[in-house]
Amino acid sequence: MATSLGLLKLERWTIAGFMFLLTALILLNVVTRYSGMPIYWIDESAVYSVVWLTFIGASAMTRMRLDFAVTLLTERLSEKGANIARALSSASIVAFGLLLAWMSWLWLDPVGFAQAGFDAKVFAGRTFNFIYTERTQTLNWPTWVLYLIMPIFAVSMVIHGLAVLAEDLGLAPRASLPGFASGEAAGIN
Repeated sequence: MATSLGLLKLERWTIAGFMFLLTALILLNVVTRYSGMPIYWIDESAVYSVVWLTFIGASAMTRMRLDFAVTLLTERLSEKGANIARALSSASIVAFGLLLAWMSWLWLDPVGFAQAGFDAKVFAGRTFNFIYTERTQTLNWPTWVLYLIMPIFAVSMVIHGLAVLAEDLGLAPRASLPGFASGEAAGIN
């Protein structure tokens, strides 16, 4: 629980940082295009900022219970049945996070990369996995750095999912978070 709340606090600041960065990039893009001197790497930076912002925001929304819910079935169940359905839903979040972490492990293959002596070309030649040789188009950044959001998201989903599952099973008291019951997404301190 404490780990989830600490992670949520970090996510809150990270989201604010990416929102500030995205706003600055868009404003800079407008100014440079209007002045007739567009800077093309700004577009790519804005896209990657949105991607990271989306995944970090989705993780925070999971902990705050602001994710999507279909209540058509649970509204017709008894309170015990609704609690079971909520627990199953929370368990599916944990399962999804674990599967995504496993997929990310297979995709990034850190053990195989280490066995290749951290040489991207040797690794690609052995595995036909070119993730460490690819670079972005205008920024010329290694794409694997940008793709790290996937395992980060997977781990944070597992942490938040376990916290929510513990609350649903009655193993921990429900955290008093903005948005928990009312849908209000005010700041988290």
